[in-house]
Amino acid sequence: MPVYKWAEENLVVVVQEINFKIETMRTYFSVITILIACSLSAQTNDSAVMRKIYDHYLTESKSYKNLEYLATKIGGRLSGSKKAEEAVYWAKKALYDAGADTVYLQPCMVPHWERGKIEKCELNSTKLKISKKSLAITTLGSSVSTPVAGLKAKVISVSSFDELEKLGEANIKGKIVFYNVRFNDKNIVPGTSYGETVKYRHGGASRAAKYGALATVVRSMTNARNNSPHTGNMKYDSTISKIKIPTYALSYLAANELSDALEKDPDLILFLQNESKNLPDKPSFNVIGEIKGAEKPNEYIISGGHLDSWDNGQGAHDDGAGIVQTIDVMGMFKKMGIKPRRTIRTVCFMNEENGLGGGNAYFKEAEEKKLKHIAALETDAGGFTPRGFGVDTTKGMYAMVSKWAPLYKPYFIEHIKVGGGGADIGPLEKLGVPCIGFEPDNQRYFDIHHTADDTFDKVNKRELELGAAAIGSLIYLIDKYHP
Repeated sequence: MPVYKWAEENLVVVVQEINFKIETMRTYFSVITILIACSLSAQTNDSAVMRKIYDHYLTESKSYKNLEYLATKIGGRLSGSKKAEEAVYWAKKALYDAGADTVYLQPCMVPHWERGKIEKCELNSTKLKISKKSLAITTLGSSVSTPVAGLKAKVISVSSFDELEKLGEANIKGKIVFYNVRFNDKNIVPGTSYGETVKYRHGGASRAAKYGALATVVRSMTNARNNSPHTGNMKYDSTISKIKIPTYALSYLAANELSDALEKDPDLILFLQNESKNLPDKPSFNVIGEIKGAEKPNEYIISGGHLDSWDNGQGAHDDGAGIVQTIDVMGMFKKMGIKPRRTIRTVCFMNEENGLGGGNAYFKEAEEKKLKHIAALETDAGGFTPRGFGVDTTKGMYAMVSKWAPLYKPYFIEHIKVGGGGADIGPLEKLGVPCIGFEPDNQRYFDIHHTADDTFDKVNKRELELGAAAIGSLIYLIDKYHP
């Protein structure tokens, strides 16, 4: 074959291959263009729905009105109390009013501790010429009482459990142990400081009793420079000491006063008196409302908060805010006419503050009935401006939720980070349930946490509603996109 003929035939083949590749690339880019267009269309549609959800919460939400009733008409509602019982039936009605298809009460057993009327702490120092100087104090939850006449003793200050152990019985027996451990102001997240210091509140009494202490006092878990003492639960550990001693929290300023006085007079005397009681456990309930799923009614997405609160305040931020926000999830789906694919549940847990009776009861039923939970969200960090979510990586939940960050950007949701949950939904992690924690700005949370200052007037209506919108929209997106 002549060279020119061979070249001509091969040129035709080369041209055909080039044309084929060009057409293939055109098809490829057409598909990519369609996929991008579909993705952008989905994002645009989701953005529009998100806007409508936020509009709903900012104009029609019942969160603030519900919180006003729960905080001011019912008030502090410690597990086992009449106020806690009243809150149960209020929550049942509120869920029905919000549009839940059904509401039921899930039984649980809860502790019954009563604070009593007397709580005294008096500073006495002959050297400093101080007599019966009252210090702001509160009894810690589950603490036993002093003898009826109170108790008097010298005080020894420690800055850690290691220091306590080094001092030993020779230096501690017959004294009051003062856990003089401050919140670390260097931590950007106050919750980190709380995590570092709460062990002294929770387990300090038994450790001190082991060495013969008569009582313990701790600094309140706060960096707020005020005179409001912070309560919270403690627990006696019989493996450390079988002796139960009374334990208290001093306000920030009272703790400073005691610390300063001890430096000047190590022999000062503290007088303590309280009349708290640990009574037999009582029956109570979680309150569960749900909207049935249209496609997969036996799969559940839950949001929840805890209905109980400490008795010394109104429980507005902790956790009245979380309760009304999660109740409003029902209202959002119903009033906006959104039919969920799966069953959406709101769970008002009982007994988060001093026992987790409600969280454990919910877990037990979920385990026994083999309920399939797609996700569980808890809101228990106050009704402040929403900042983001902490999301478990379990079953790809974080990977899915993190993709929605652009949808939340217009609403100043700043982060979707790895790791989340809450005390009440924590047990569900044993069943492989992805857990999510709602995270508002918590810079002010530990100013009022567990204090008499946790009242309705401290909650901003708009911040509360923005938080509710963030929660409701996330539940909507999980239901829509989860496989």
